[in-house]
Amino acid sequence: MPLLSTNPMTGEVTNTFEEWTPDRTAAAVRSVAEGYAVWKDAGFARRAESLVSLAGVLRRRADEFAEIMAGEMGKPVSYGRAEVLKCAAVCEHYAERGEAMLTPEPVSGCGREAFVDFAPMGTVLAVMPWNFPFWQVLRVAAPTLMAGNTLVLKHASNVPRCALAIESAFRESSFPDNVFRTLLIGARQVESVLDFDSIIGVSLTGSEGAGSKVAAAAGARLKKCVMELGGSDPFVVLADADVRKAAGVGALSRCANAGQTCIAAKRFIVHDAVYDEFVEALGAEMDALKMGDPMAEDTVIGPMSSFGLRADLQSQVERCAAAGGKIVKGGIPSDSGGAFYPPTIIEGAPFDAPVCREEFFGPVALVFRAVDEESAIAMANDTPFGLGGSVWTRDEARGMALARRIEAGAVVVNGLVRSDPLMPFGGIRRSGFGRELSHFGIREFVNIKSVIRD
Repeated sequence: MPLLSTNPMTGEVTNTFEEWTPDRTAAAVRSVAEGYAVWKDAGFARRAESLVSLAGVLRRRADEFAEIMAGEMGKPVSYGRAEVLKCAAVCEHYAERGEAMLTPEPVSGCGREAFVDFAPMGTVLAVMPWNFPFWQVLRVAAPTLMAGNTLVLKHASNVPRCALAIESAFRESSFPDNVFRTLLIGARQVESVLDFDSIIGVSLTGSEGAGSKVAAAAGARLKKCVMELGGSDPFVVLADADVRKAAGVGALSRCANAGQTCIAAKRFIVHDAVYDEFVEALGAEMDALKMGDPMAEDTVIGPMSSFGLRADLQSQVERCAAAGGKIVKGGIPSDSGGAFYPPTIIEGAPFDAPVCREEFFGPVALVFRAVDEESAIAMANDTPFGLGGSVWTRDEARGMALARRIEAGAVVVNGLVRSDPLMPFGGIRRSGFGRELSHFGIREFVNIKSVIRD
């Protein structure tokens, strides 16, 4: 099947790319395997130089890449530009710190000499989503390549232009041509790529369905996985919170990228004492976010990535209302053209309704009332997911203590949940397993080897 690049503002197919044949895919995978034989011995200085070179390309072409994202999946250009610059920063981060993260660690008390070594292993397959089409790729690629591995990318089928743009940036940099390659393939070819002995593992960011299928295929071949899947992040507002600040951050978290973010605030759990004040403030803050043409610099909310995904979101909203939720804001797709969905607030839905336990991948806030702090934390943890969350309180010490009780891969006190190269990123439960970023991420696809001299 062809890979289509479709403009979510118009629904028009702007580019069509033929899916690679299995033979062409195999040739690319073999080429990257050959590249590994040289790259693994290139040394940290050479790898760092290439990452710095790539960062320079990304900075120079940030405007161009932002426009590609806007035209292919609807991200406003100001946010797309910021995404590309964040990619440059993660390249520089690992160029500067990667060698120290992988320096052999001496161990005392085991033989006359002992240390733990971190050695590259081969080629990693990256299966990446469309919602952050540059960042998701580079946050995997930078540590993987700095460690001495090579990488092949199977990007989401609706962002082929982004996938090719990323490869063009690698080719323009000082990386060898056969260290990173984009494979223009659909999901049906993923298992055949995993069949190659040179593929030593897979890193996937995406839906639960995609993750479970790829994890099963990798497991059958005894190959390691890192899975960053969906989320239904709790946003806990306590009685002593700065309600206005919480509402402002909550609105941006829920609506930026048209709400299509795994770590967006999704379940707003608000103490009864400030509930009405918060809901009113959240609606006002949502109204202040400009929705419009993603090519405009002042746009905050662009269209969703496709009309089909907008229809799926509307179905969820209708099922939530049918279960007893009250739509107090939004809830009706825009008819002004483009795959826009308005910021939406739903109150009073039964907490245990099946639809409320799903991930809402769009600008829809489910708001729940908590009678006290303990019930708020219990509600935050009552989810099949576990990616991120936040706690809002003026008592920062209490907030930090409560953050440790929320069962998720990342919790922020009085701030926006985000990924940062300095901190590990990933989830628990149905939000996945393994970690990206920090020294934890760079060690996911290396041989952690014990070396002992008796």
